[in-house]
Parts: sequence; structure tokens; C-alpha cells
Amino acid sequence: MTAQFSELKDTSVYITGGGNGIGAALTEGFLKQGARVAIVGRSDATDFCDEMEQKYANRPHFMQCDITDIACLKATMDEAAERHGPLTTLINNAANDKRHPTSDIDEEFYNWMMDINFKAYVFACQHAAPMMAAAGGGSIINFTSISYMMGNAGYPLYTAANSAINGLTRSLAREFGPDKIRVNALAPGWVLTQKQKDMWVTEDGLAAHLARQCLDAPLAPEDIVGGTLFLASDLSRAMTGQSLVIDGGVVVTG
Repeated sequence: MTAQFSELKDTSVYITGGGNGIGAALTEGFLKQGARVAIVGRSDATDFCDEMEQKYANRPHFMQCDITDIACLKATMDEAAERHGPLTTLINNAANDKRHPTSDIDEEFYNWMMDINFKAYVFACQHAAPMMAAAGGGSIINFTSISYMMGNAGYPLYTAANSAINGLTRSLAREFGPDKIRVNALAPGWVLTQKQKDMWVTEDGLAAHLARQCLDAPLAPEDIVGGTLFLASDLSRAMTGQSLVIDGGVVVTG
């Protein structure tokens, strides 16, 4: 990656799930830009933070938190703001695409899936908005997925949350716009993170998916970074309420 977004240097960025998978690639991408990055996750990310500090002399601030605990989520956002200044970029990235047939859903599982895949997004946006307004504006990037656009079976609560994220994004773009806060969604295709490789990727399944892409190459976490930086940067200053798809050409929007 060679593009530089000078306006992102020293800005305050907060990323959920920023220590692994796509989130780790995003964290590294913003560190390269000189941003001050805070990340949260359930698993310890100390080793990742050590690696980033050695590579860029710019250490991400890790806070251990289950984002379904809304009080903890808000507390980490406050801590990030105290450490790096008011948040000007919020990236709601953490999610869980656990497979589940509809027949297996009970209330406990339903609540857990919605808590991590949608409720945390709502309250993170709510909490970030006053900070961004005080800072003169900001960018919220809500990660969704092309899975609901494809009508994929096998995880209906996940696809329902993905669709809801787009509705939330459009409404908040209208509501937060007067405070110069932009709200966009980013919908990756099937990105081959280590988790995906360990749990879901099969030779036949991957081949079938690649056959649906216009570009015949698997997606890596790094492929999502450029679009995210664009949405956080001033280059997209007139773009809000939109969904940016990065999927190798599986779905067509518009």
C-alpha cells in the first residue's frame, strides 16, 4: 500500500475487534498513516501490539472488552478519548458469523447474536457521536457483509443483523450529518482470515465462491484496508449513508 492520507495522522481511531483478522489489518493500516489507534477485543492482543510497536514505533492501545457489555464498551471508548483525544474515526468491525439453522435458535442464542452483531454497533455509534461533534466532525464505518445480499442460508440471525446495520447506517447518516459526522457501511465479501480457514473454508466451497466473483482471487484482510482508509479520510468527505462493497465482484449494487 502506497497511498498516504495526511489528514489521518495523529487522529483518534477506535476499532472493535482490532487485534485479529480484518481488524488487525485495519489497525496496521491506520498505524501506517500515523493515526493513534485504540482497539478492543475479548482475546489478549498484547503480542500483536508489541509487533506493531516494533514495526511502526506507534503502539495501538489495547483494552480487553466483550463488546456485548455495553458499559465496558462505553468505558473503553472514553479511555481511548482520554488517551488519544476525542474519537474522530469509529470502526464497528467485531462480529460473529456462527453458523446456525433456524430450527436451533432459542432466545438466549438470538439475544447473543444480536448483541454482538447489532446492539454493540448502536451503542458505539451513540457514544461516539457527541465526541465527534465536539471535535468538529468524524467518520463512522459500520462493517456489514454481502451475505445478506446473496441470500445466504445457514446463519439467518447474522444476515438479519447485516441488513439491519445498513438501515442503521442510513438513518444515522441523516441524523448525525448536521454535526459533520459521516456514517457509512463497508461490506466485505468472503475474506480468508485465519478463523475462516480454520472453521468454514473447504476446497469445494471456496471454488464455488470464487466462480461467483468477477476477480478470480481469494480476498485477504489487507484487501479491505484501502476502502476503510478512504471512508475515514477527507477524500470521502461528501460520502455518507452509503454501503461500500469490497467482494471481488460477487454482488452488484445500485
